[in-house]
Amino acid sequence: MSVSRRTLLTTAAGAAVAVGASTSTAASAVTPDASDQASATRTLRQAADYAVAKLRAVAPGVTAFPVGTKFEKWTYSQNGDWVGGFWPGQLWLAWLYSGEEQFKTLALASAEKLAPRQNDTSTHDLGFLFYPSWVTAWRLTGDEKWRAGAVQAASSLIKRYNPAGGFIRAWGSLTDPNNAGRVIMDTMMNLDLLAFASQQTGDPKYLEIAVAHAKTAQRNFVRPDGSTPHVFDFDPVTGAPIGPNTVQGYSPASCWSRGQAWGVYGFTTIHRRTGDAEFLTTARRLADYALSRLTPDHVPVWDYLAPQAPDDVKDASAGVIMACGLLDLAELTHRPHYRESALRILTAVSRTCLTTKSPRAEAIVARCTRNRPAEDGIEVSLPYADYYLLEGILRVLDRRRVDRAIDLSSV
Repeated sequence: MSVSRRTLLTTAAGAAVAVGASTSTAASAVTPDASDQASATRTLRQAADYAVAKLRAVAPGVTAFPVGTKFEKWTYSQNGDWVGGFWPGQLWLAWLYSGEEQFKTLALASAEKLAPRQNDTSTHDLGFLFYPSWVTAWRLTGDEKWRAGAVQAASSLIKRYNPAGGFIRAWGSLTDPNNAGRVIMDTMMNLDLLAFASQQTGDPKYLEIAVAHAKTAQRNFVRPDGSTPHVFDFDPVTGAPIGPNTVQGYSPASCWSRGQAWGVYGFTTIHRRTGDAEFLTTARRLADYALSRLTPDHVPVWDYLAPQAPDDVKDASAGVIMACGLLDLAELTHRPHYRESALRILTAVSRTCLTTKSPRAEAIVARCTRNRPAEDGIEVSLPYADYYLLEGILRVLDRRRVDRAIDLSSV
């Protein structure tokens, strides 16, 4: 359901604004004063409390991996699909926030179910699967098996690297010619698993592949205005670029908001791991474009350039993912408007997109859209939205604590 143009919402800056068709920019945002900051902090703490209470009620009955909701109830994958890491990941974050041991116990049991996937060479999503689950488990417990399994997953991931084109193939088994030259923006978020593997093993090959892929994406995905397509295709034999495409966005010329968010977070992270200033510049370009397209309700539309944008269905997951990247950007660039924008997004999602009014809901965040062109999951709940909401909130409330889980350091 699109947002009414006359609806009044209160932003994290404390100003009541009318939601209209015009876009808002970071430059036009009002700098929050102390009372506004306190109000935002209260909102985020209430959202975290709600998330933990929901997990406390739902998690003991979860025996597989949530992939999305149908009529507000989780549907499941037994092997984790591409989202399996987010369920143990959010349990870890709930444990850090609450200190309740049941969350640690459930996180370990859930992560263990991903063990067979460390040898999976058929997907680029091994970072999504193993970073918030196994890398975090190692960082929080020190148990060697989690570290070793994450490194093995990284070894599986680099088998998908195409040296001719300098990219990691997104989809399809290694022997399948279909999609052999297909690269998607989402892969930027899987590169940190490779940085972890190089750090842990002392072998530079993992990080070198991550950097090569990031540079290829940087050259080919980013348009002059800072927008991006979801997909870019290459000739898998020669590595020559073919052109932009899409699967989950509106068109090859549009800008799928979650892909843009993956880019903001992913390019910022690869900068943190390498110190390469060009990656930081790219992250800023993507962030500035996305912020220029946000409406005053601060919840992204599913595609910034779809014909009905900005009055179209929302994707709160794109907002919370981008907020995490913006918090990094603020710290790295010393530009407070990125942090202020992140706070506005997180508080807007916390105030307008949670499932608080539905006692039957099993998820935390509503108003997410998985794949609108396929009519698959339109304004539902998604496990990565729940995970990144908690990550973003903990980054604001207790950065040192969340750093224990996901390593927010920079070189």
